[in-house]
Amino acid sequence: MVDINKNQIYEATIEGFTSEGLGVCRINGRAVFVKGALPGETWRLRIVKAGKTAVYARGETCLGASPERTEPGCPLFGRCGGCGLMHMSYREELKMKLARVNDAFRRIGGLQIEASEIIPADAILRYRNKSVYNISEGNGVPVFGFYRSGSHDVVSAQGCPLQSETADAAAAAVCAWMKSHKISAYNDKSGKGAVRHVFVRSARDGSAVCCVVSAEGFGKHTAFLVSALREACPELTGIVLCINKTRGNTMLAGDFYTLWGNAELRDVLCGFEFLLSPQSFFQINPVQAEKLYDLAVGFAMPDSGGTILDLYCGAGTISLCLARRAEKVIGAEIVPEAVENARENARLNGITNAEFLLGDAAEAAKNLADRGIHPDAVVVDPPRKGLSPEVIDEICRMAPERMVYVSCNPASLARDLKRFSEFGYAPSVGIAVDMFPRTTHVETVVSMSRMEA
Repeated sequence: MVDINKNQIYEATIEGFTSEGLGVCRINGRAVFVKGALPGETWRLRIVKAGKTAVYARGETCLGASPERTEPGCPLFGRCGGCGLMHMSYREELKMKLARVNDAFRRIGGLQIEASEIIPADAILRYRNKSVYNISEGNGVPVFGFYRSGSHDVVSAQGCPLQSETADAAAAAVCAWMKSHKISAYNDKSGKGAVRHVFVRSARDGSAVCCVVSAEGFGKHTAFLVSALREACPELTGIVLCINKTRGNTMLAGDFYTLWGNAELRDVLCGFEFLLSPQSFFQINPVQAEKLYDLAVGFAMPDSGGTILDLYCGAGTISLCLARRAEKVIGAEIVPEAVENARENARLNGITNAEFLLGDAAEAAKNLADRGIHPDAVVVDPPRKGLSPEVIDEICRMAPERMVYVSCNPASLARDLKRFSEFGYAPSVGIAVDMFPRTTHVETVVSMSRMEA
């Protein structure tokens, strides 16, 4: 095998696409990853990193573009660590995401099932109801933006087409106020400075709450911050200050102070009302979330009645949807704030047949099984790492007739479906949902049923 070295130039045709949105070609028998290249394209490439386990190249010249290539429509594309798919048509994006799910099913899970379809988004831009900007200083001027891929360098994100216009205006107003009043940005490395993040959450009716996260208070400058935000964003219904003095990446830690208006935002999802504090757990793309939840409820409950267990229930959004049709819903979640959100959301909507437990998923399932509770169906919506073997063991010990797996990671989903099959549960239907257009993320809902012995 001929060595590949940094700065060498090659011509190659892109054969595939990774889950991170990198094109893949083969040079001298090795896989080479190329940012911004699409399958079917031919490129003149420069090797930028040639490690023992991976080789990366930069596209110097595209010698033959894919018909699915489009203009990104965002000046930040390729620089910030956000969108990875703005350079391809939305049709091709959906095709790629569905193929990624089914490839994981075959390659990792050894499964015969395929996701039958991917449900597209109604809007592929301006769909986020929550924006979190990092605050930094560029050339001595405050800027708001996102981390550059693989680093903590902040790339200015003004005009990001996925965020709401309210969020963009609020972050710009905070930076202008900082410049005018000589308020510093927080420095991760030194631990010095003030403003760390600007967090904006918007409701479907257009109202919004802005939370400024800072390592310290602003004293006499606070009133000017409120005025600046209210003038720039008349749709704001609340302005909150979070004093976060901790070192590390936890954003909303510390004490919260309502500077003006109401810290809670009222929003609607699946016909339910939710009161959302800055710390509340809530879906970022509510339109697509409703499609996802409709699938999950339909798979879990082909008929009304019965007891449903909702593991990793978060703020209880799926649980409330299930409660409309179930006799009893039990939700379990390890994050205390999320459990309190879920209980409050149930009270707010008059839901009396939903119970929410605080604790680890495996422990919750074990305790319920020990109490003789055997749900008719179990719904799981775990984090990216998927389910632990202990959780799968305890779920199967409860012997539900049906299971529904909501996943944000095709790889861990396929692995876990294989484990469930060893306990006699067969996946029957899989449908992908595009929750985050123009990014590489994809959600999948899978229905499983217990096979007859």
